[in-house]
Amino acid sequence: MTPADTRTVSVADRVRTVDHIGIAVPSVAEAVPLFVDLLGGRFLSGGDNDERGIRLLHLALGQFKIELLQPLRADAAVAAFLDGRGPGFHHLTLFVDDVPQTVEALAASGYAPTGTDTASPRWSETFLPPRSTFGTLLQFTSTTTRWDVPAQDYGLRDVLAGRVVWRDYVACLRDDR
Repeated sequence: MTPADTRTVSVADRVRTVDHIGIAVPSVAEAVPLFVDLLGGRFLSGGDNDERGIRLLHLALGQFKIELLQPLRADAAVAAFLDGRGPGFHHLTLFVDDVPQTVEALAASGYAPTGTDTASPRWSETFLPPRSTFGTLLQFTSTTTRWDVPAQDYGLRDVLAGRVVWRDYVACLRDDR
């Protein structure tokens, strides 16, 4: 092996791109006039994550993406965030090629990743908590799915009406509505 082959790959070398910022809001429907109507956000996807108790709305805004997060119940982590900090910036999502290797690189750099979940190739993730990142929740994600393509089977109104649910990281129309 040459020295280049044996060097440790840094966290910076693992980050492919910034995917999106997450913004916590009390109501996605109330945020639509600002982010869609005024700023021109284009609908990409969204739906309810019943397990986490949140409604998500993904929008393309220029060459960037935002994710609006609304709590659907009081025990959702986003509800606690809103209670403590109010609406606003929630997280920054960075795409990486490999979450376990990124966890190793973060740990080797003195950071303690948390919430690592690699159960699904559609969406594997780990986080650096705000207490170690100047108040910013950093999400490192690897995925086999394109998240910049608009949904074809449902639209913004379906998301706002709660007719879309996430199942294994795929948004689909609910069977029960």
